[in-house]
Amino acid sequence: QVQLVESGGGLVQPGGSLRLSCAASGISIGIMAWYRQAPGKERELVALVTTAGTTKYGDSVKGRFTISRDNAKNTVYLQMNSLKPEDTAVYYCNKGTQWGQGTQVTVSS
Repeated sequence: QVQLVESGGGLVQPGGSLRLSCAASGISIGIMAWYRQAPGKERELVALVTTAGTTKYGDSVKGRFTISRDNAKNTVYLQMNSLKPEDTAVYYCNKGTQWGQGTQVTVSS
């Protein structure tokens, strides 16, 4: 059974940091990604990482977020620094057609 389980979301003040984790089970390695969806907006790509470690970022998070993966643990991470209120969204882990349940990130003072 394929599962993507996210963790690490929460409430943080502007300028703060959070680290999201996504543990994958029942699924082969490959490109893994983080997406986010804010209320009233379309889901957008935040970052992706290939098996070899090549990364790609959405323009709004470049220089602030870092995606990484541990292939041995089949886990992908998203380190989010210098968070802004506009980063508030539900963050989803993705691999191909598989999606996690999402984790809420709220950036507010």
